[in-house]
Amino acid sequence: MRVSIIGYGGMGQEVERVLRARGHEVAGRIDPQQPGADAPALTQELARGVDAAIEFSHADAVLENARTYARLGLSAVVGTTGWYGKLEELKTVLKGAKIGFLYGSNFSIGAHLFFALVAAAAELCSPFPEYDILGWEVHHKRKKDSPSGTALSLAKIITSQHPRKKKVVTERLDRSPAPDELHFASVRGGEVPGIHTVLLDSIFDTIELTHSARSRGGLAVGAVRAAEWLQGKKGVFEVSDFIQDILGRKQA
Repeated sequence: MRVSIIGYGGMGQEVERVLRARGHEVAGRIDPQQPGADAPALTQELARGVDAAIEFSHADAVLENARTYARLGLSAVVGTTGWYGKLEELKTVLKGAKIGFLYGSNFSIGAHLFFALVAAAAELCSPFPEYDILGWEVHHKRKKDSPSGTALSLAKIITSQHPRKKKVVTERLDRSPAPDELHFASVRGGEVPGIHTVLLDSIFDTIELTHSARSRGGLAVGAVRAAEWLQGKKGVFEVSDFIQDILGRKQA
């Protein structure tokens, strides 16, 4: 594949390393501010002969970038988070565009295995009122969104599998949580790539499930594999569509 990298920060640079390692060509690095980028914006000329874009940019750039992809006929994998409140608007922007658009809060294969484990744990503990369920996440001091998109995905999974948890609370609590509230807290600082923990807790014991990212590499590998998977597909997809297809086919 020939791939344009949209957003050439730490994640974009990691994506470049993975693309080269998997035998793909970097067609261009697009970033309005980052040193080392080839251009500030994606143009028709820069998109010529490109098979896909992989974007890790800013939440406020996603819609405008989607308009560009639709106009240029360029499929895209988007790992940017913090914009999901505008998802319906994005679908309107892409309506009629003959491209594939795949988005998600976390492209790590390991994180999706973690999601499956959390879903099973939430369902298994639901018949036992002795166990409460809660979670938290920790990320480096430069992360701009809070809670993380992965934390929101975990909260959605838990509330869908656990009948006693119906509301998600992510802000600071100066009170006791209600029985139907799932509290998922966030901490920012240091250089932590990303830690997400879900706790099943009772007065008798504690069950702890944790996913700790060692680097951005897992996210980059997942994003590049998603771009490979997206080739020839049309429509809007979530990262879970790609992951479930891989798990179903048991591909390497």
